[in-house]
Amino acid sequence: MRAARTPGGGPGRSRTPREDPPSRNDRAAEHKHCREEFTPLAADLADLTAEEWAIRSLCDELTVREVLAHLTSGASLNSVRWLAGVIRCRFDFDKQVAMRLAEQLGATPAETLERFRRIVPSTTKPPLPALAMLGETVVHAEDIRRPLGIRRDHPIEVVTRVAGYCHGTDLVVPAKGRIGGMRLVANDGPFTTGSGPLVFGSTVALVMAMTGRAAYCDDLEGDGVDLLRERGRQVA
Repeated sequence: MRAARTPGGGPGRSRTPREDPPSRNDRAAEHKHCREEFTPLAADLADLTAEEWAIRSLCDELTVREVLAHLTSGASLNSVRWLAGVIRCRFDFDKQVAMRLAEQLGATPAETLERFRRIVPSTTKPPLPALAMLGETVVHAEDIRRPLGIRRDHPIEVVTRVAGYCHGTDLVVPAKGRIGGMRLVANDGPFTTGSGPLVFGSTVALVMAMTGRAAYCDDLEGDGVDLLRERGRQVA
């Protein structure tokens, strides 16, 4: 299959949904998208059994319940509290993530879910770009849904924005280095980037695979899929 060409250039050019720095309207839109992702996730988890809450997610060694608590913590931390936690943990960022997750876990799965529901309207975030937080939301929601067999049809605008952000950064989740030397093409939207062996499929599958979720390579096609799968299994 020939690599798709982008406007104004050959197959090596990347096409992303936005090249300019984010405006205030962009940030407001990304907060809105986060809330629109939180709401259906809370609904999807309303009737989980105790066994389902304990299922291992696609995120490291965390369970479904622990990933939800992690999402809650991210929407509960402003810059001051984030920095205070970093100092308290002596700049061990992994330790801070674990500490903040534990704060939001609650005594039972029902409490974990209730705490998550409370932050659905939140626009609070640590000192990260709003688009990075949207990416965290989409990726971790899929970390939860996939092992549970739950499917969400994300708005193509949202996942295209996330793909456009993730493919060019290793800030929150390493992705840029993981897809180096590959050509990624979405079959349901405008996202395309890179040059090299082709990886072709839905935008959300591309996002999840480039952020290290090798299970989503099963949803992709092309002669670069095996390489992406192998890179996804490597610890960043």
